[in-house]
Amino acid sequence: MINSKPALSAVVALSALIGCGAPNRSDGTSPTGGTTGTGGGPASGGSGGDSGGTGSGGIVSSGGAGGQGGSGGTTAATAAGGAGGATGLGGSTGSGGGTGSGGSTARGGATGSGGATNSGGATGAGGATGSGGTTGSAGAMGRGGATGSGGTTGSAGATGSGGATSSGGTAGSTGTGPQEPCDIYAAAGTPCAAAHSTVRALYAAYSGPLYQVRKSGGTQDIPVLAPGGFVDISKQDSFCNGTTCTISIIYDQSPNKNDLTKSPAALWLPNGGNEAKATDGKITVGGHTAYGIYVNGSSTNVAYRNNATKGLAKGDAAEAMYMVVDGTRYSQWCCFDYGNAESDGKDDGNATMECLYFGNSTQYGSHGAGSGPWLLADLENGMFAGDSGSETTPVPGNTSITGWSYVTAILKGPSGNSFGLKAGNAQSGTLQTKWNGGRPPNYSPKKLQGSIILGTGGDGSNNGVGTFFEGAITSGNPPDATDDLVQANVVAAGYGK
Repeated sequence: MINSKPALSAVVALSALIGCGAPNRSDGTSPTGGTTGTGGGPASGGSGGDSGGTGSGGIVSSGGAGGQGGSGGTTAATAAGGAGGATGLGGSTGSGGGTGSGGSTARGGATGSGGATNSGGATGAGGATGSGGTTGSAGAMGRGGATGSGGTTGSAGATGSGGATSSGGTAGSTGTGPQEPCDIYAAAGTPCAAAHSTVRALYAAYSGPLYQVRKSGGTQDIPVLAPGGFVDISKQDSFCNGTTCTISIIYDQSPNKNDLTKSPAALWLPNGGNEAKATDGKITVGGHTAYGIYVNGSSTNVAYRNNATKGLAKGDAAEAMYMVVDGTRYSQWCCFDYGNAESDGKDDGNATMECLYFGNSTQYGSHGAGSGPWLLADLENGMFAGDSGSETTPVPGNTSITGWSYVTAILKGPSGNSFGLKAGNAQSGTLQTKWNGGRPPNYSPKKLQGSIILGTGGDGSNNGVGTFFEGAITSGNPPDATDDLVQANVVAAGYGK
């Protein structure tokens, strides 16, 4: 973010000629248990306990109007809300036990399911399509129902299982909450408006490509190994074998599809940005090889941008964002950024940006204590450690980030005159608050335009250095407890392991 004044432009141009690396930062109705909700074709729960010839999942997804599973009671229903039965437990009157179990003689269907499509509830399905079958999960959120067991109707109970062969699914989970960062944000009512990673899925159910690589003559999408999993790097290795590939698209995993491609022309990138090499920034995460977005200043001009986004905060709307970066790669220049920026590639004035910056710049805005690197907020015409606009007086509470190989960086961007910065070791421990207070003078209200940038400044400033692995931007500002859960999730991913 450099002032676009003619004199300064001339200095920058002269500096470039003599190779001094001058900064180019400008200042300037309810779910049923199947089609008819039956507990299987004639699914018997024992020699005398079948699901009933007309037993349907009914309005409340019962195992059959009169059907019972062996000794299983007629009230063992999978309630309309997705519980295994408000009063019909998988116990003595509706259990998958004694003679009505999901065992070898009491199956919830030919394959041990609770019904071809019989779900355990709106969010707690007993199978891939809501069955209590062998591959059934306990639901996208991992819940199987209140207390209902998978008895004669094979519903997904509290443990997701209805017996030996009539379970909520051998792969089913009855987890108590979301699993990945964007699930965590969604549970807090602040869903991801954009989510980017070359390392892993940021939603537990995401099964699409993480990014696309390009070589002469073709492109290849690089997927995850499994839903919610890590990158399948073998696809890249095979496609790029014997040649050089670049990362041409970083896919947005959110429903908004705010994909990132190389930056179009901007003030300091008159010819646009370049794509990162696909084999730079190598890392191991959770035992899996992956590659980051490797930004190396003006020598490579790596920069990604989307100026036509959907769902990003504009004006003074609230948002937040996080990213995971290499804690050992940074520079004193501007701008290794990720976040919300101008949509025209120019410096549109104070408060037209809200981005995370990692580095040790002391040129514009304010900086933290020590010699850096610091986590700063790029708000246009300055990267700020707090509410100070002084380039010479450090913000004491925003301490240097040293000794961490990988860093979790979080920016809190509520509406009004306040913002926050948090940083954590991406390999262990909890977050540290670097700033929680007012915005710098003349930076409230925000004037956001909703573009997304990565590896560059809002005006195309291109001297930043760093390696980006994952990040997301939210709609709304989540509570602190949500930040803590995201940090714990990042640590659990196993960066550097």
